[in-house]
Amino acid sequence: MHILQPPGWAPPKGYSNGIAADGHLVFVAGQIGTDARMQLVGTGFVDQAAQALKNIVEVLKEAGARPEYLTRLTWYVTDMPAYLTNLKELGQVYREVIGAHYPAMTLVSVVALVFADAKVEIEATAVMPRNLL
Repeated sequence: MHILQPPGWAPPKGYSNGIAADGHLVFVAGQIGTDARMQLVGTGFVDQAAQALKNIVEVLKEAGARPEYLTRLTWYVTDMPAYLTNLKELGQVYREVIGAHYPAMTLVSVVALVFADAKVEIEATAVMPRNLL
């Protein structure tokens, strides 16, 4: 895996501009903050985001993949101010679940998600190195 950082660009904070990788692709559908019984873990943005990230890690495990193989995360949030006011807490939770690995990320504000009370949905792409297959 190789981080793509164009020369002269300021380094991004908390994500990568791009990643090049070669290996086995793993695609994770959008995950929201539900537990194994499909119940939302709480009403708070950070709690739901933490659970969505944990769900991504669990799906990756099914493929034999780890969080450091993530190449892309797309975040869909229903409340951008909640995201922005919780950045410090969110960063802390992210590092606890994913570690110090920052794939290419996109953040999109949406009107609603399928679960009415869901505040965030995160989809992921990972690439497992060929030597691990």
